[in-house]
Amino acid sequence: MIILDRILDQRERDGNPIRVGMVGAGYMGRALAHQLVTAARGIELVAIANRSPDRAVEAFRGAGISRPLGVDTAGALEDAVRSGRPAVAEDAALLCRAEGIDAVIEVTGTVEPGARVALEAIDHEKHVVLMNAELGGTLGPILRRRAERAGVVLTDVDGDQPAVLMNLFRFLCGIGVRPVLCGNVKGLQDRYRTPKTQEAFAREWGQDPLKVTSFADGTKISFEQSCVANATGMQVVRRGMLGPEVPAGTPVEQAVDWFPLEELLEGPGVVDYVVGASPAPAVFILGSVENPLQRHYLRYYKMGDGPLYCFHTPYHLCHFEVQNSIARAVEFGDAAIAPLDGPRVEVVATAKRDLQAGDTLEGIGGYDLYGQCENSEIVATEGLLPMGLAEGCRLNRDVPRDSVLTWKDVEAPQELLSHRLHEEQRATFASVRATEVSPLPADRPTRASS
Repeated sequence: MIILDRILDQRERDGNPIRVGMVGAGYMGRALAHQLVTAARGIELVAIANRSPDRAVEAFRGAGISRPLGVDTAGALEDAVRSGRPAVAEDAALLCRAEGIDAVIEVTGTVEPGARVALEAIDHEKHVVLMNAELGGTLGPILRRRAERAGVVLTDVDGDQPAVLMNLFRFLCGIGVRPVLCGNVKGLQDRYRTPKTQEAFAREWGQDPLKVTSFADGTKISFEQSCVANATGMQVVRRGMLGPEVPAGTPVEQAVDWFPLEELLEGPGVVDYVVGASPAPAVFILGSVENPLQRHYLRYYKMGDGPLYCFHTPYHLCHFEVQNSIARAVEFGDAAIAPLDGPRVEVVATAKRDLQAGDTLEGIGGYDLYGQCENSEIVATEGLLPMGLAEGCRLNRDVPRDSVLTWKDVEAPQELLSHRLHEEQRATFASVRATEVSPLPADRPTRASS
């Protein structure tokens, strides 16, 4: 990856930057705009789309661009790109359709709107860079398949935990270490957190209470680890992962003793997390080495006695590293992290409180649901409801707290692209499941718009 800086420097000298459009101007979108405009060489942020264009204007202004041009047609956006004038738009589809844009960065953290952006960009042969684990964990496999057919790259971003783990995974494979567990370090895990409990934290950091609730209740880490599982072929030991909690500050190197050894050494490996370890935030991989000579040298390098060794990256820098993902996609056709094929692990909707028949479900980070990782063959056999598709579904029965919802428990909204893509994903990848499974009911209930 070090070569990327030289390539981007050369593009900067040649006056031939990679031109990107960004969809979403929230907390991370604003940070990313600042990074691309003020620090990234060889990349030009030419447009930002947001449902509230004023937020897009604010993102550019925060990066030092005081008067971006408002556009409402693809032609007007193309003119702005040619003239070097940064542009803002309400309609994200304009960025996906306009010529002169090489890649679209999706930073909304949504599933339905995010799926529309990703598919529109793919259909117009643009690389798609997701800062959106929720979308990747729900529909990543089918979007990856669509991108491959279009000859473009779908990737999540360097700097966020899934790609940090994937970079470490690839490094370890390259030096002959077999990764058996990909882990994430958390400081807090409380599945019953709500926007009310997280209100003060959200206000302090200028974030959306729904977003930070999904961090606290375990939904976000579930999506992140599902992305890792789907990119590596790993699974989970049990629904919700093991998630051992250790005394605050316990060195993460001790993780070699926190997980069942047989589960790790037999099979494809697992994804999981720990609460309380140090450093935090961090990601880590437990790897095995069988060669006695190599184990001798690992002892000499102070990595322990084996059979497991802990390798970790003590930070993730999110928006600081996104330019690397852009360059990898455009210059090398390489994804920082993307699914291998079909899903191995999915995130399933679980009741955060007692839910009543007739309730219309909130989405990610609300009062109704939290998400848990589950192996895809179980999701299929039990007809479990994906967390990323739960929003707007209406319950047709009472569901007690901590129960996992199924498609039979709900009537789903009609005419949602995300639901159609999920059906396509299920049908496309049925043959790559680890075991023979029964498909979801073809006649999952839907309801008409009222």
